[in-house]
Amino acid sequence: MELIQVDIVGLSTSPTSGGAYALVLGEIEGNRRLPIIIGAFEAQAIALELEKIQPPRPMTHDLLRDLFEAVGAEVLSVVIDELRDGTFYAKIRFVHNGRERQLDARPSDAVALAVRVDAPIFVAPAVMEEAGIPTEEGTGFPLSSESVEEEPQEASMSRLERLQRMLEKAIEEEDYERAAQLRDEIARLKKEQGQN
Repeated sequence: MELIQVDIVGLSTSPTSGGAYALVLGEIEGNRRLPIIIGAFEAQAIALELEKIQPPRPMTHDLLRDLFEAVGAEVLSVVIDELRDGTFYAKIRFVHNGRERQLDARPSDAVALAVRVDAPIFVAPAVMEEAGIPTEEGTGFPLSSESVEEEPQEASMSRLERLQRMLEKAIEEEDYERAAQLRDEIARLKKEQGQN
């Protein structure tokens, strides 16, 4: 299976998020974005490392990095490999004593470690296909229907089409938490309708 390499393109919150943040990953060789809802602690851990801000005491992810180093293990990569019932799953791939191994992890923890050890982040194609949001090449804005065809009248739009338009608007406004909720609702609706 050919994995899709991604990079962190954003970390945001919305006033109605209740402390949750959206970690937005973007394809390095593509135009899709993958928003993942994470907690405030994990968002802070990622943001501090991205900004190269050193906290007065080591954070949990700093401790994990130091532990890998202390036992002579090297983190190879992080892979977000599954999306089940709206929850993302990840693996931390590493080498220890010449053997390649992997640990199950939350994507937020895996990414927080990856930025600390400069490890690449990958997404399984099935996960990107299901949860990725296409954007116009080079803009970061969602792929709009008007660039492909004339806009249909709002009244004649199906529920799925309305949800997809709302998703595009949420991405354009960088409301990634709302975008993730809409993405999950679209996936649920497609599953009910027997679509892929």
